[in-house]
Amino acid sequence: MSANSWLATGNFFTTYKQEQRTFLTSLDRSFFTFFLVLLFGWPLLFELSNKYMLVVDNILIAIVAVMGLNLVTGFAGLISIGHAAFVGIGAYTIASFCRTLGDSHIIVTHFWPVLIIISGLVGAAFGALIGLPALRLKHLYLAIATLSFQMIFEWTIQFMTFFNQGQTISVGRIFWFTGEIGRTDHYLSWYFIILTIVIILGFGIRNILKTRYGRCLIAVRDNDRAADAMGMNPGLTKVYAFALAGFFAGVAGALHAYLYRGVGFESFTLHESIGYLAMAIVGGLGTLNGSFWGPVAIKFLDLQMEHLSEVAGQYLPSGMNLTTAMKPFTFGLVIVLFLMYESRGIANWWRITKSYTKLWPFRY
Repeated sequence: MSANSWLATGNFFTTYKQEQRTFLTSLDRSFFTFFLVLLFGWPLLFELSNKYMLVVDNILIAIVAVMGLNLVTGFAGLISIGHAAFVGIGAYTIASFCRTLGDSHIIVTHFWPVLIIISGLVGAAFGALIGLPALRLKHLYLAIATLSFQMIFEWTIQFMTFFNQGQTISVGRIFWFTGEIGRTDHYLSWYFIILTIVIILGFGIRNILKTRYGRCLIAVRDNDRAADAMGMNPGLTKVYAFALAGFFAGVAGALHAYLYRGVGFESFTLHESIGYLAMAIVGGLGTLNGSFWGPVAIKFLDLQMEHLSEVAGQYLPSGMNLTTAMKPFTFGLVIVLFLMYESRGIANWWRITKSYTKLWPFRY
């Protein structure tokens, strides 16, 4: 490394501590700090309507869920098609407290950070349980096992009276230091809460990947037999990969329940699982920043398709039902194009951009 902490002239490290640093240069740290200030400051300068603030909150919740999916699919190489079921487990953990204690009970409204952590732990427990088939199954067979869990989850929610047979279960408003969060400040307040959780979990993943446990994930993904020969435990690694993914999904589900002030079956179907997988693919599997780019791209695409359908609906016959047709078409087209022409996702564009700015004006 350069003696100047503001410049990066190579990858020469003299100690392991230098190599494990989160920010290699002071310039990287400054850019990250500026970006954080921008994220926390823009809602105070530019007021958005509740509709668009809800979209932003949904993007942040999707980022939490996709970070977990990226751990198990991107870093560990294990296909999971039932990720929405794990998100649903976190949401229905909150719903269970509301059904048992009441949606306005003090535990639900005042101790919501504890309930969010409990939801993550419940999701991790189910993730470890579903990860047990990974000890024997691989590839398509493992994908079918996770798909089976998705089907079991949907059947359970739809037929159990405790979960109101899939109908909406209300969740009370939370209390903050200043009192109950009202309707006008609901989405804005949850933006700051979810953003803080995203940052904490992002640093958590960054630190996990630097440990032996994170390196085990990547080693098992590349070649589990070679990892076993080097003294790693592939079976245990796969199980805790599913457990980590379940924890992130459980947290995302709890945030979803509090944001919408209710839990309904429609938000955790197989269609949502495919959506999470698409976000991971478009963002870039096996990359941390891909977990951010993917949800932003897919959610932005959905929003633009809604606007385009509204405009086109004014000029085309109503019987064509353009809105129903365009969203699935563009969704599938984007996934196919990324798989064909940019299998490493948007994260690869970000990598190329950073490499260019560091090497400019020299090409290589």
